[in-house]
Amino acid sequence: MDIRIIKTKRQYRLYLEEVQRLVPLDPDPRSAEGARLELLAKLVEDYEKERFKFRKPDPVEAILFRMEERGLRQTDIAEIVGGKNRASEVLSRKRPLTLAMVRALHEKLGIPSELLIREPRAEYRVERKPRKTRNAG
Repeated sequence: MDIRIIKTKRQYRLYLEEVQRLVPLDPDPRSAEGARLELLAKLVEDYEKERFKFRKPDPVEAILFRMEERGLRQTDIAEIVGGKNRASEVLSRKRPLTLAMVRALHEKLGIPSELLIREPRAEYRVERKPRKTRNAG
């Protein structure tokens, strides 16, 4: 097999199959097969990074994903973010995360802090109650 930069799906599949064949053999990196595996793996990785781009989740999506993954409920998150109301407001995108919440979610749930500090996909909706005015009468 002549090794070149991957340009087609067919070429990608062939290289990937060759990587999958070589990996279980665990060739010495200094051997010809080891060098071949390293080169093919790098080409496959580069192709995948270019073709299969994933968008990063916003903070709320990251929290919801981790909750689902660990079988957590909103009450479990409430303990981390400072109460039921705060958890509800955060998960409904009415309240942004504070630095303390980011730290707690990162430490307790292992959510990468760089995901938690991202801007949310939707704007936070903060509703203000109208002020009562006094009648000057």
